[in-house]
Amino acid sequence: MTGSLTIPFTGLKKQYNNLRTEILEVTDEVLRSGQLMNGNYTAEFENWLAKRNHCKYAITCHSGTQALEIIAEYYRNQISIEPPTVAIPAMTYIATANAFRRAGWNLHIVDTNKYGVMDRKRIPQDVSIQANVLVGLYGAAVNDKDYWATDLLIEDGAQHWLSKNCHRVGNATAISFDPMKNLNAYGNGGAVVTDDLDLLDFARRWRQNGRVDIVGAGTNSRMSEVDCAQMMVKTRYIDQWQERREQIATYWIARLKNTQIRSLIDDSNIKTHSFHKFVIELDKRDIVSRNLELKKIETRVHYREPIHELPEYCNLAGPDILSVASSLARRVLSLPLYPELTDLEVEYVIDQVLDHAV
Repeated sequence: MTGSLTIPFTGLKKQYNNLRTEILEVTDEVLRSGQLMNGNYTAEFENWLAKRNHCKYAITCHSGTQALEIIAEYYRNQISIEPPTVAIPAMTYIATANAFRRAGWNLHIVDTNKYGVMDRKRIPQDVSIQANVLVGLYGAAVNDKDYWATDLLIEDGAQHWLSKNCHRVGNATAISFDPMKNLNAYGNGGAVVTDDLDLLDFARRWRQNGRVDIVGAGTNSRMSEVDCAQMMVKTRYIDQWQERREQIATYWIARLKNTQIRSLIDDSNIKTHSFHKFVIELDKRDIVSRNLELKKIETRVHYREPIHELPEYCNLAGPDILSVASSLARRVLSLPLYPELTDLEVEYVIDQVLDHAV
């Protein structure tokens, strides 16, 4: 394999080329029907989501961020404490924090374990927490409800909801169909999945500006019928895509054993992982990333700053600069992981990582 090869971080172009005929067929069908919102494809996709998540209900909305906002506002209205406090992990996308701050919650930021998942043991005993938000960073499952022993668990499932052998443990789960996700839309898209009928009703009204009875202030937050039709095409392939992701990850894990590079997917979590990202922890992360770029391999960092180091949230209670999350943020590197990678490309990526990072 020569250095002239370009391996982008995403396989979006390859995926579309593989599905182009089917995507265009359902898009044309919807546009010719004139039913552009809340049609049969929307209902079909929501039913598929509920079943896939082993939940009673699913409702789509404009983005994973707005799915979080729906959940945050709904439960904020159910709690009498003023203001309620929610625990969120230090390693997550800023949308997790923003959604709850916008809904009027007090945030308590909690350090993570070595996989970037919130560590319950790091929540001070004297802090009153009304809700915990579990984020399956990079796709690590969060399926131990008894471990948390709290009345209100919320899953920011954007990265982990497709975890293998994983069931929903939260009262509600927010899902994202951002183009970077395992099951992705061609733009924004999200959903709330839950067994709570009242939350379902709230979400339906919230996404249509409070209609039908104009109770509460909502917004316009829907996936179109075209979006949902295109997503239904992709549901036909998601299992084989997940299998390919697992196959690639398994091979890379084996190649990294007994090296100085740590994979954040390992023998302890691979059976329940969603393989959203393949992330490694290593020394001189930025130098390695630049060297891989010279070899035409695109990498990214998720995330360079934990939540408690961001200017907007650095004044809140939470970990200090010596936290596990702070260390991870300075040492993690995401490799390109998608089903469309060929075996030759998979081999080339890991060969170059080992050549430049060990």
